[in-house]
Parts: sequence; structure tokens; C-alpha cells
Amino acid sequence: MTNIKVLVGGATGRMGQHTVNAIQREPNLELVGGTCSPGSSQEGSIKLNNGDSVPLSSNLEQLINQTNPDIYVDFTNATAFIENAQLVISNGIHTVVGISGLSKEDTEVLASLQNLYQTGLAIIPMFAIGAVVLRKLCEEASQYFDYVDIIESHHEHKIDTPSGFALDLANVLTKNKEYSRNNAEMETLDNTRGGEKQGVSIHSIRLPGRSSHHEVIFGTSGQILTLKHDTLDRECYMPGVIKTINYVYSNSVFTIGLENILGI
Repeated sequence: MTNIKVLVGGATGRMGQHTVNAIQREPNLELVGGTCSPGSSQEGSIKLNNGDSVPLSSNLEQLINQTNPDIYVDFTNATAFIENAQLVISNGIHTVVGISGLSKEDTEVLASLQNLYQTGLAIIPMFAIGAVVLRKLCEEASQYFDYVDIIESHHEHKIDTPSGFALDLANVLTKNKEYSRNNAEMETLDNTRGGEKQGVSIHSIRLPGRSSHHEVIFGTSGQILTLKHDTLDRECYMPGVIKTINYVYSNSVFTIGLENILGI
């Protein structure tokens, strides 16, 4: 049986490094290369666990021609990926998008490219399976409450706020309703109530020591319901990453959210 050849975008980043290692543990997957930032001191090659090496380059087009991948997994950033999306998808490469910060317009462009070239393409705001369960619980709870706040916290180097998963949670919560929201008569410090989407307040925290935390607080008369999910290590994302790689290889469809791959 031929292995599925995988190219990792952002292979030297935190998620990229974990993905590089996870792919090597899977008997049906073959890591064929990775991208890095221009001028990176690591550019050249990725040393594999078996002693071999695969190319690491900032030139994505050259890597595609050199490695002929089946799957491209992107952990760069929204700007970089959108610039390269046409190149990747037009080459018939199935794509896993693991970044946040994509706009509605970006998503529409990706959907059009997928439809044109009929490749598998999955946009996954959150790879942790426990967080996907949290999403489902929020969807169920939302019908019983009229007030809700989302608190998300990540490490201090995360470049976007709020997180893509926090936005996804807000979209789920507001799909069929708008919430009540306290509007303070006097705000002595701007923006202390957080961002807002149809009455849902969203608060972002960026601190050293955090990986990923999402907390959804529902309120109604006389009671509070709090649902939360914490990731303690990025390794928890890898089962979701591997499931998505195998899914897009076998399904030439446009998918948003791990829940639609897991059937939750």
C-alpha cells in the first residue's frame, strides 16, 4: 500500500514540529518536506527519526515540485496561507488548514478553489477533540440561557485575538439567537466588557504559561453554568490532525470544523 505523502507548512513552529513528529509515527503517512520562514537558520532539511532527512525550504513552489505531496498541512498564518492557497490547491493537493485569523472572504475564496479543483480541503479552528465536545455542549445549552460570555487565553506569542475557536464558539451560540448584554452606563476604562457578537461578550487573555483555554459562562436568574476546556500540551491536537489528514485524502469535499469529521 502506498503511503500518503505529507508536506507541512510552518514545520519549524510549535504546531508544525508536533505535526512533523506525529506524521512519522503513522504507518500510512510519509513526511516528504516542510516549509519555514525566509532566512530561517534551520532551512535545508528536517532530520527524521529513522536517520533520513527531507527538505525544509521557504520556497513552497519548489518544494511541491520536488516532493509531489498528496497532502499539505498548513500551520503558518492567515496571510501566508491565503497567498499560497492557489498554488497548493491548483496542483491537486488536498489541504488541511490549521491556522486561525481567516476572514469570511478568505473562507469563500478557499471554498471556490476547492470547488474548482475538486480537492479535499478542511479548515479546522480547533484540533482538540475535547474542545469539539465543548462546542457541542454549548450548542445544546444555548437554548436555555440569555446571557453568555466567552473567556479564552493563550500564550503571549499568539498573533490574533480572539482565537479562531472562540469565534467559532460565538458563531455556534448566535446561530439562531441574540443574547442580552449588560451595557454599562459608565465605563471608566475602554473595552473592559470585551468584544461583542450578537450579545456574546468575548474576552482574550495572553500570558506566558498558557497553551489554550476556552471557558463559556452562561447566566440566567439565580444560576450560572460554566463549561471549559484546557489543553495542557500541544500533543493533544495530534489525534485530530491525523484524523483530518486521512479524511481529506479520502474525501474531496470542503469541510469546516473537526466536528464534521468526527460526526459530533
